[in-house]
Amino acid sequence: MHELYVGIGSNLGDRQGNILAALQRLRARAQIVAVSSFFESAAAHGAEGPAYLNIAAALRSELDAEAFKRFSRDVELAVGRARGTPRLAARPIDVDLLIFDGVVVQPHLDVRPYNVAPLAEIAPNIVAPPPDGGVRRRERGLRFDTDRQSEEPEIRIALDRAGVSRVRRVLHLEVDGHARVYDGELSMVADLAPDKAGLHMSRFAEILEEATLDVLSRDARPARIERLAEAIAREIVGSQRAIRADVRLRANFGLERWTPVSGKRGEETYTLVGIAHADELGTRRIVGVEAEGMTACPCAQAMVREHSLLELVDVGFSEAEARRALDALPVATHNQRGRGSILLGAAEPHADVVRAEDLVEIVENAMSSETYDLLKRPDEFFIVNKAHHNPKFVEDVVRGILARALDMYADLGDETFVFASQVNEESIHKHDAFAEGFGLFGELREELRTGKYVTDKTDVAAWLRTRPSSIL
Repeated sequence: MHELYVGIGSNLGDRQGNILAALQRLRARAQIVAVSSFFESAAAHGAEGPAYLNIAAALRSELDAEAFKRFSRDVELAVGRARGTPRLAARPIDVDLLIFDGVVVQPHLDVRPYNVAPLAEIAPNIVAPPPDGGVRRRERGLRFDTDRQSEEPEIRIALDRAGVSRVRRVLHLEVDGHARVYDGELSMVADLAPDKAGLHMSRFAEILEEATLDVLSRDARPARIERLAEAIAREIVGSQRAIRADVRLRANFGLERWTPVSGKRGEETYTLVGIAHADELGTRRIVGVEAEGMTACPCAQAMVREHSLLELVDVGFSEAEARRALDALPVATHNQRGRGSILLGAAEPHADVVRAEDLVEIVENAMSSETYDLLKRPDEFFIVNKAHHNPKFVEDVVRGILARALDMYADLGDETFVFASQVNEESIHKHDAFAEGFGLFGELREELRTGKYVTDKTDVAAWLRTRPSSIL
């Protein structure tokens, strides 16, 4: 393994997002050992465009120097840099190999303060911090002595949770081992002591940035959505001096799918969910998905079948012939569009075996049929026929999700947690139908084995060691 130091910079578009995306892609062929703070500087003399944002990163890789340079060019193209970009032109991303196995390979490194400043932060034994040189460590806000949030409130009552919600952020993380871009939405809350007026709300944005870098810099550990939520929760406890913190992250992502008959390729959209709790005992996290499908109502179908049987007998069919016909044909009923979800919490070292695509299949297969954005006529027939041969109550779907999770993750221990829910948008009623179930694998296995109702199953809040109002 070779030891490398690289400089990564951007002065076009979402500079921070471009740098994080490059770090994520570098993980494909290198281990990230350390990442510096962000440093900002004007474009170098003779260069074009707005100010640059730069970092340095320490890596370990099996690639030799030339192979790594070729790989870094591919990373630049993947992040958005155009081929043949002039040397001094503005660019969304720039990845430079600075030091390889202790040897400086970047020409004129010592006169490039925008490289030296971040490098000196993570490798002070190799280079010394440069003189001012117009490079500054990125400050996230002006500093004031006034700290109203830390003063005593007029009414000394503790609050169970305070924080921010609906924080939107583009996140460069991994799903099932593949780098993906998320449109993420976060909620971040902490408890508030009775002697503290408020939380530093602006600090939550800083925490999100720092936690993203923290997850990326972990050696040999993929940047999964629940690990990001965990890192944010842990940072909230430390920076806000809170006893406990809860983070929920939702992000839309796509999976490649083919329609069942015509074989048309499409990208179906699902929602990935990461929830984490941090307190003085440590952190716990769960990961899950939400997926859409359809159900066919068994009750209405049974009534239509009963009526059809009588009608067929009235027009001359024997009861046996009528039953044979109804067994062969899908019987009419009303349908619902359903949205199902599953959350899974597994102890180390099994947490990373949970794959988003597997969770999607668990949810979709529990409904009467999966659905697709694009359907040709033969596909429509297949979906409708499948659903009406497989009618499901909303309760059936939830039980199916739980049972499939127990089967798919049968090697996980009794302390593993699972939560399932289903909401059906009714077609002939003006309300929705809803059901949910949850518990430890051991509790559910006991119920299946004995047939006895385990009345006090573990819920999400109990498994996370948090309060019910803080999650879901």
